[in-house]
Amino acid sequence: MNALIGASGSSGALIGIGVAVVIVLFIFVKAIRIVPEYQRLMVFRLGRSIGTKGPGICFLIPIVDRGIRVDLREQYLEIPHQAAITEDNATISIDFIVFTKVVDAVMSVVAVQNFEGAAQNIAATTLRSVVGDMSLDDVLAKREQMNEILRAKLDEVTERWGVKVTNVEIREIIPPPMVQEAMTRQMSAERTRRAVVTEAEGQKQAAITVAEGNKQSAILNAEGDRQAAILRAEGFALALSKIFEVARTLDGNTMSLQYLDALKQIGASPSTKFVIPMEIAGLLSGLSGVGRSFGQGASAGNGQASEMPEAPATPGGGEPQGSGGAGSGATG
Repeated sequence: MNALIGASGSSGALIGIGVAVVIVLFIFVKAIRIVPEYQRLMVFRLGRSIGTKGPGICFLIPIVDRGIRVDLREQYLEIPHQAAITEDNATISIDFIVFTKVVDAVMSVVAVQNFEGAAQNIAATTLRSVVGDMSLDDVLAKREQMNEILRAKLDEVTERWGVKVTNVEIREIIPPPMVQEAMTRQMSAERTRRAVVTEAEGQKQAAITVAEGNKQSAILNAEGDRQAAILRAEGFALALSKIFEVARTLDGNTMSLQYLDALKQIGASPSTKFVIPMEIAGLLSGLSGVGRSFGQGASAGNGQASEMPEAPATPGGGEPQGSGGAGSGATG
């Protein structure tokens, strides 16, 4: 009996020790927290905020302390399509992305209950406010300006929550269908205009290139003609100098023969009008003087041989007496 009582007592002690060990392990697990570098541990002790702990190993009092992890990395929040009306009463749909970062872990837990929900709602209302102050053309053309305005206004609101809005990016803007058709026609007209302008520029450049080529060609042709004229002139000058040198050695008879040959060629020509230099007239005068001298010598010889006195004619028109007498005497 005593043995049974002793055995039951020892087993109860072992159970108690085991329970104590489990409790100690549970408390130890709950008391120790390992916090990464990009997180902070917000600690509440009996419901009161005592600040943040971390990074590294942090010790909490079980049951008394409660820790909430806060991520300090930059996060993004997608805002779905929001309908907004522009200043010129055009309804558009816009969706965008908001990038945020926690700068105060205590305020991000204490000042706002659900940051994501609050950020979505404040972003939607801020978007409608910004778009309402802009025209449709400005909304479509000034995205960077809209991004900066949205970031500044959202940052003013989230600053009190310990969260900073680092960037806002508009992802898509959907205008009304009629505006989309007009934009399509405008884009087509703009492309047509660019094509026409490009073609005109190409034709202009081609015309300029052709003109430059013609200019260079004309310059080269003129240069070639000038060089050819210079060479011809030099050839003529050389020929004339040679002719002058040869002509200086010629006598008058040779020049006369040349002139006579020229007159022969002129006589064979079918033309009725001739241009004769003065030098030929002088030559012809010399030739005519020579001819007269030859003619006078010949006529002098013939006159001495055949010169006879003529008998005076009878008044009746009969033959001269001398001739008759002579005839009669010759006949008798």
